[in-house]
Parts: sequence; C-alpha cells; structure tokens
Amino acid sequence: MSRSGREKLNEGPERRCIASGEIGDPALMIRFVVGPEGQAVPDIRGKLPGRGMWVNATKNALETAIKKKAFSRSAKEQVLVPEGLFAQTESLLAQRLVDLISLARKAGQAVTGYEKVKGLLETERARVLIQASDGSERGKSRLRSPPGKDVFIGCLTSQELGLAFGRESVIHGALTAGGLGKQVIAEAKRLRGVRGHGGGKSRPKGKDDV
Repeated sequence: MSRSGREKLNEGPERRCIASGEIGDPALMIRFVVGPEGQAVPDIRGKLPGRGMWVNATKNALETAIKKKAFSRSAKEQVLVPEGLFAQTESLLAQRLVDLISLARKAGQAVTGYEKVKGLLETERARVLIQASDGSERGKSRLRSPPGKDVFIGCLTSQELGLAFGRESVIHGALTAGGLGKQVIAEAKRLRGVRGHGGGKSRPKGKDDV
C-alpha cells in the first residue's frame, strides 16, 4: 500500500509530486526530465536519462505543474514549458496505451467485436471490458464489466481503439488473462487521470474502472 492508502502497482520507491507535494506510486505518476534545450520533456516510459521530475497522473496536477513553474522549482534551474505540453503528454499516454493493447491483441490476449466480447464475458474469460469513450451509451450498456476491481477501461476514443485493433474504429474490446493485462491497466489509470473521465457508463455500480 502507498502512503495514500492505495494499492501500489509498482514495488519500487515512492515519488513526490512536484505539483501537489504528495508522495505516491510512480506507476500512477508521469516522469519528466529536462531536455537538451532546457525544456520539460514527458518521459512516459521512465527511461530517459536525467533527474526525474514526477507529477501525479491527474488533470489537475499536470495543469498545476505547468502553470505554477513547478518544473523550474524542482530542477532548481529555469525550465522551459513548451506550448502544448499538456496535450503532448496526453497524446503520448494514449499512444502508449494503444500500443500495449495492440501487443495484447497480437499475443491473443485482446479481442474486439460485440459478439466476441459478449462471448468472453458470458463464459467469464474476459478480465477487462474496454469500450470507446465516444460510443453510444445505449449500445455500450448492453455489455457489463466482469466482477472485481479494475475491470473497465473507457478512456480511449473509438478511433484510438481502432488503431489498437488494426481497424478504422472500435467500440467494444476485452482483455483476457495474460501477462500484458497489468501493464494495460496501469497505463489506462494514468490516461484516465489526465483526461479526467472514465469514458463510459456501462461499468457496474460500485465497481472501480481504470
């Protein structure tokens, strides 16, 4: 458990958010570094060289870090905040999630199509229900998430889901058990936080989505 009482997704050391001062799980945060031109660079995969500056993966924290010069305070030097840094970070998070779902599809751990998804849900082989944020609420409500925690992803658009599944657009998808599921769920949590919505209403009441 993290100091906030939430279950940790990463067993490594916790980090302090430069916007809020809160200490939390780095798996639910976004790492930034100072780029070669002195600018703040989002390090979505956490692999770029340099001292990390961590921001909670929420819309409010990221907006605060950008507006309140938190990067400069953290780095103890002037850090340029590029115009459109919020949108760039959101886009990179979305691309990371799309890429992981695509990998899951290629590994046979993700499917799309209403009937296929329905079949997995009915036979209790679906681990996570995925639905497009801009899909019809009436259509999405016909499928219900499996029981448990972190069982619904609704933060991608139909076009973004389409990229993950090699199609023009996708409304319904599902993850089965497999090694990539944990990574997909973790990335969905970060994107959902930055976008500030769950992207759907078809999850059962009382169940957590990601």
